[in-house]
Parts: sequence; structure tokens; C-alpha cells
Amino acid sequence: MKLSNWLLLMGTTALACIVSPAAWAQQASPADEAGQDRGDQNVDVSTPGAGGLSGDDIVVIGRSIPNVIKATPSVLSVLSQADIDRAGDGDIAGALARVTGLSVVGGKYVYVRGLGERYSLALLNGLPIPSPEPLKRVVPLDIFPTDLLSSTAVQKSYSVNYPGEFGGGVINLTTRAVPEESFLNVSGSIGGDTITTGQMGYTYWGSQSDWTGFDGGARSAPAPLRAAMNSGKLIAPGGNFSVDEMKTITASLRNAETNLIQRNDTIPANMSLGFTGGTAWDVGEDRLGVIFSANWSNSWQTREGDRQSAQQISEDRLSPDQVFRFVSTENRILVNGLLGVGYEFGEHQVRFTNVYIRDVLKQARIEAGDDYRNSTNNINRGVTNWLERQLFSSSLVSEFKFGDFSLDLRGTYAKSQRNSPYERTNTYVYSSEVGDYVNNLRSGGTGSSIAFSNLNDTVWAGTAGVGYSLPTARPVVVSAGYAYSNNERDSTRRQFAYLPQASLPLAVTQQRPDFLLSDFNIYAYDITLSEQTGGAGVASYEAGLRTHAGYGQVEAELADGLKVNAGVRYESGRQFLQIVDLFGNAGDPAALRTSRSESYWLPAATVTWNFAENQQFRFAASKTIARPQFRELAPQQYIDTDNDRTSIGNRYLVDSELLNLEARYEWYFNTDERLLVGGFFKKIDKPIEVIAYTTGNSIFTSFANAPEAQLYGAEVEVQKFLSLGDSGFFSDRRLLVSANYTYTQSKLKVKAGDTTVSPGSGGVPSEATLFFSDGDSLTGQSDHVANLQLGLQREGKLSEQTLLVNFASDRVSQRGPGVTPDYIERPGVQLDFVLREEVDLGRQPIELKFEVRNILGTNYRESQTLGDDRVLINAYDVGTSFSLGITAKF
Repeated sequence: MKLSNWLLLMGTTALACIVSPAAWAQQASPADEAGQDRGDQNVDVSTPGAGGLSGDDIVVIGRSIPNVIKATPSVLSVLSQADIDRAGDGDIAGALARVTGLSVVGGKYVYVRGLGERYSLALLNGLPIPSPEPLKRVVPLDIFPTDLLSSTAVQKSYSVNYPGEFGGGVINLTTRAVPEESFLNVSGSIGGDTITTGQMGYTYWGSQSDWTGFDGGARSAPAPLRAAMNSGKLIAPGGNFSVDEMKTITASLRNAETNLIQRNDTIPANMSLGFTGGTAWDVGEDRLGVIFSANWSNSWQTREGDRQSAQQISEDRLSPDQVFRFVSTENRILVNGLLGVGYEFGEHQVRFTNVYIRDVLKQARIEAGDDYRNSTNNINRGVTNWLERQLFSSSLVSEFKFGDFSLDLRGTYAKSQRNSPYERTNTYVYSSEVGDYVNNLRSGGTGSSIAFSNLNDTVWAGTAGVGYSLPTARPVVVSAGYAYSNNERDSTRRQFAYLPQASLPLAVTQQRPDFLLSDFNIYAYDITLSEQTGGAGVASYEAGLRTHAGYGQVEAELADGLKVNAGVRYESGRQFLQIVDLFGNAGDPAALRTSRSESYWLPAATVTWNFAENQQFRFAASKTIARPQFRELAPQQYIDTDNDRTSIGNRYLVDSELLNLEARYEWYFNTDERLLVGGFFKKIDKPIEVIAYTTGNSIFTSFANAPEAQLYGAEVEVQKFLSLGDSGFFSDRRLLVSANYTYTQSKLKVKAGDTTVSPGSGGVPSEATLFFSDGDSLTGQSDHVANLQLGLQREGKLSEQTLLVNFASDRVSQRGPGVTPDYIERPGVQLDFVLREEVDLGRQPIELKFEVRNILGTNYRESQTLGDDRVLINAYDVGTSFSLGITAKF
């Protein structure tokens, strides 16, 4: 750990002894007349910053408004554990798809009101977490199982206690704290889907321990290759290494275990096993609690479909230049654990939380078709991958209240890693001469490659806030705070091709990959690795973002039911990206460094008018920012396994600035029942958009600043419980009807004379109209997002049957290359059913859960359309999935 980080965190810790916290963690409330707890009051939400008017301070009018809503002046949506359990989603990304205005892309990235994942901020217990994704700085939320969390809050209007990078909203994940009573839950599940389970798929051996999520050593870089990588030399036969040395290095690699794709006629079922427990002890009048969780899951998904690309040949015609049919089987292993210790004394609370998540994807893919850009013959390609994503987060949160004085102190160390060894690709081309597919490793579109990549991302962060309730006739709380964050990333990718020193015999070129690259052939035909990572600029980079921020705000009740929260945040940030020259041939290191320092004043204000006992109106205005992500800046190539597209960064991106306006009407007409109607507007200066960047015959996904964008829309949410009768089956049951809908429109503003700096331009501005069109929607934005839940709930005992409908309309996933149309993604309609039932096995309560997902069998489709021509960029069937789970509660 760096000395500067220690000093900053120790200083923040010392400040905690004098200052104060207040997270609005609401404890269990008394049961209502029906004997049911108010679900939205029994919610634990831990957010940074001290002070704020509590629900008890404002009692003149808003008695019927849930405490968790009263306690924050912001536009907020909260998913309690009960909400998450009802929907039955296994990870928090799936659960968030049910929240008003949110859509989930790729099963893991959350889009708020149509703004891309880059505009979403994810926090854990109010603290930043690093991303294990090389293509993103944001965290993929599918790695967070719902078992680890107490609640998830989505705040859509900005308040100055949060970081300034607040575009669409902040997603604050709160882990469980001190349990009410001792418990132990043991759970397991089995499931599958109609496309994958018991059907034919593809896989490769790897190592015997792959099912655990940990490689058994088969994918470790062998000693000769490690030594060559650490030599500071380009690894290729020639001046640095002799042919004999290169043959030794090449033969040291594991071959068949990582290279031979095999057909599996019966793909296994999905399985999971989990343990969650906790206990608490009374220590005098205080309470000490411990909570833990450990989970393992092993799931499979086969995708079969089309991947194509096209060029525009006339004003209204597209001509495909790549047409492939593919089959991909992914084996995903998720291992996670949580250990938390909480201490409650008086009105104070301290929680120490440690989270570990390991998410591994083992992929085997075959594809066949035509690549007219690079070969005139039919192609057959095989790909194997092993992608390890790992996150460890340790955080200490202290929340104290001393009468009118409150203190909030938070500190965290978090590290994420991504390791991808033995990324292998083998490409064969059909030869009419021999009537078979051949791979001569050197020409005609053939070839074999292997890559090793590693990424480390660390965050040290701390916040301290103090709040004081003024001795005035009406409640007034002033608060101030300081926040520090240091995020550092290093990433290295080494890419190699297998090249023979002379032409291979025709019979050898027809061999399958593990025979073709066998030790016998390596030594007999002088086949060696040849490094393709090139010189400086592509193999490795280091990046960092350090921010310091101070804020002050006041929250006051101006009149009965009229509350205002206003503040300003000053945030300075220094961001750099340094391309690392691995081979000593780059010249001046300063030419390989991108660095910028920016400071911002970020004001925010929210007015809440609680004009009736159960109704209120909010209006919010703020200014926020969005910085380029490390991966968007880094000129390092990565293949996105979700869509098989190669991404490369743009060193010349600049910050985006946002103006945010928001209004919402809220009516809480009964316990757990509400009607919310709102509208929003955002103006974004220099938004960062996903573009296609063409070099020679290669098309890359990259990024560029558009001149301006505007986004506006409206949303409505309603939740109501209905009685179904006084006798028979429905006498003790009620029907939940919960629905929300969001309408969003966005437009790029591009005019003649506007410029942008594209990747590969050397920093020279280009006409923005070459990449963007005036009036185009932002990437990732759906005009319509809707959710519907219909559920039967039994009073007094767990018995729930819930039907869930999710819809998102078409959205732009990427700008088309050159002048071709944009890529359009069709999410479509998702229909799910979840049944939860508690039964007694003797004296032992058992919870049964049965899930059916994607009942309509909605498939995935991403396409380009021009006139009557449609090109399937990425399309495959998803299938309907089933799962049966059981949880024993001790």
C-alpha cells in the first residue's frame, strides 16, 4: 500500500473521532393492523454523508409516506430484500431490470433512462468499487448475488454527498449488517434451458478443477514463456531469440487441453449451492453481530445463431461482407462470499464488511462462413477462452449520532482482477484443391493465435461527513464532508501467432489444431510463436484517477411540508493513461502519456413539497460530469466475448458535462401502495458515444465525443394490493399489481463545423458529421421501457406466485462503420414466472422456489437495416429456462 494512501485514510479515520455520519438505515417498524410489517420501512440503506432531516423530524403532514422516502430529499427507488426475493432474480442486475426507468444490457450493465452504462455509478455501502472488466470502468452487476445484499437503492437525482460522476443515477448496494436474530439458511438449486440443457454443445478439457472456478495449473504460462515475457524483448525468431529457443518456448505451451474443441452431446444442468447465516450477541446495552454468506453456482448456455457485417454499396443497399453461422457454449462458474461484523451502541453503528466474488467464463465457439474482406474461400474457425474476473472489497463504515451532531466515516480498499490466459483461435480455409479445410499458418486467411492478458484495478477511498441540527424553530440541518478516491489500473495483453519458417506439407495443413501445433510438428517444421503485440502502444498500459472533493449542503423545512436541500460540491480530478513500452523502442515516454486535470463546481438542489398527508412533489436541478473510462482511453485491443467485436480506445476523449432537471409527483395511498409520476431532462455537452472505426480491412469498436446531446422523458409507477374475497382459497391472499413505464427521447446535436477527435487521428480534429448525424439517438437508449408484476401473496406465511413482464424497445448498440446504418439491438418482451412456497418438514421450515424465465422464448437480435436489406450483426436463440430451488432455514 502506498504511503500517501495510508496517510489519507489514517487522516480520514482520525477525523471520524471528531466529526459524524448518518446513513438513513431504517430499522423494523411496528406491524400494521393486518399484522404485516411495512416492507419499505424495514429497509437498511447505507449512503455516504452526514446530517439530513429524519423521518421523525417531519411529522406534521407526511405521516403516510414511507420513512425511507422521507429520509432522503432525492428521487429514489429502493429494492428491499422482500422485493428482490419476490422477483426471484439470482443477481442484482436481473433485479434492477424491474425498477422504473432501468434496463439491463447484456445481462449485466444497467442503463438508467436510456443513458449507457458509462453514466451509471455503482457503490457498495456508499463506497466505490473497481471493475474487473477490461472494456469498462463500471462494475458488471451480474457478479453480485442477491444473497449478499440487504437492499439496493437507485437515486436518479443528484445530491452533493455523492461523487460528481453522476449521469443517469447511482446504484448503491448495501450489504447485510447486524441480524435481528440468529439464522442459518442452506440452499441449493438445479435448472436448465430448452436450448442448452441435455442438448448438444461444445467444450474443451482445460483442467480437472474447472468446475470449481479455479484452474488446476493447465493455463499457467510455462516457465520458458514467462522468462521471455519478462526479458523486455519482442518474442519472435530473429535478433532476440534463435529459432531453436523459440521452438522450446512454443513447445512449452499446453496444447490439446486448451486447444481441442469437442462436441458434448448432453450439456449438464445448472446447479448452485449456498450458505447464509448470522448471529448477534447483546453486550450490555449494545449489540454485536456477525453475518456470513458463501455461494457456488455452475451454469451453462449454448448460443447458436448468425454473425454478419456489411458494406453499403448504394444509397439504399447493403451487401454482406462477412456471413458466419456460429455455435458457442459458455460454462459460467461463480464463487462468492461475504463476512461482515456489525456493532450497534446507542444511536451509533459500525460495520466492517468483506466481499469476495470470483466469476469465471469458460467458452468454446465454432463458426463457419465467408469473410469476403479477407478471403475468397469458406472459413471454419474455433475459439477457446477462459476468463477469470475477481473482486475483493473490504470496507469500514461508521455512523454516529450525538444528539444534534452526527458523523459519517467510510473507508475502503477494493481490488478487482481479470486474467485471461490461453485465448486461442484457429482459422481454417476451404481448399478446392484437396476438398477439405486447411490451415497453413501463414496465408490465405488461415492462422492460429494465442493471447495472454491480465488486468489489475485497485481503489483506495475514504469519506468523512459531519452534520449539525441547528437550534431553530423549524428543522434545519447543515452538513459538510470530504471525499478522496484513488483508482489505479494496469493492463497487459500479449498476442502471438504460430508461424512456420517454411511452407508446411499439404497433409500437415489438414490436421486438427492439437495435431497441427503438436510438439512433433513444432520441431519437425520449425513452427514458432511470433509476437503480434507490436511495438509500444498496444501491449500494456497504466492508468489512474485521483479525486479530491469537498461539499457543503443545507436541508431545511421552510414551512409545513415544504423542504429544501441545496448544496455544492467542489471536485478536482487528475486522470492519466501511460502506454508502457515493453520493448524499449518507443522513444520519448512523454509522447505515450495522456494526462488531464480538471476541477468542477457541481451545484444541486431539490425542493420537496409535502402538500398532503400522503402526497408530495419534488423538483431537482443539478450539474454533474462524466469522465472517460480507462478502457475508452487505452489504445489496447480487446475482443468482447459477448459480441466477438474488437475494441480499441481513443486517447483524445474529454470529459462530458451534464445539466439535469427532474420533477416527480408521489402519492402513497396505502401501506406499500403508491403512484409516482415524473419527468426529466438532461443536456450533455460532449457525450462519449460508441462508434465503429475502420483501419484497412479491420473494423474496431471505439469511442468519440459527440458535440452535444439532449435527453428527456417521463415515467410512471403504480403499485396496488387487491383483496380477492373473504372465503375459500383467496380468503387469506391478496393480489399485487405493480407496473412502471418510462418514455425516453434522446437526440444528438450535430451541425456543420462541429468537430471531434477520432482514434488514429493523432489528435487532429475531424468533421463530427463523419461519425454522427444530427437527431440520432444516444447509444443504448430505448424509447419505451415497461415492467409489470402480477402476484398472489398469502398473509401470515410465505406463499407467492408472481408473473413478471419486462419490455424494452429497440435501441442503438453502436454506430455503423463509415456511412452504414447504426447497429440496432432488439431486447423485446421477457415473460417470467416465480413461485415461492414455505412448507414444514417436521419442525423444519423449507422454502421451495420454482422459476420459469423467458416463457415466450424471445431471442436476441442485433441488426443493420437499409431499405429492404437487413444484416444480422448478432442473432441467436435464448430459449426458456427452468429452475427448482430449495432453502432450509435453521
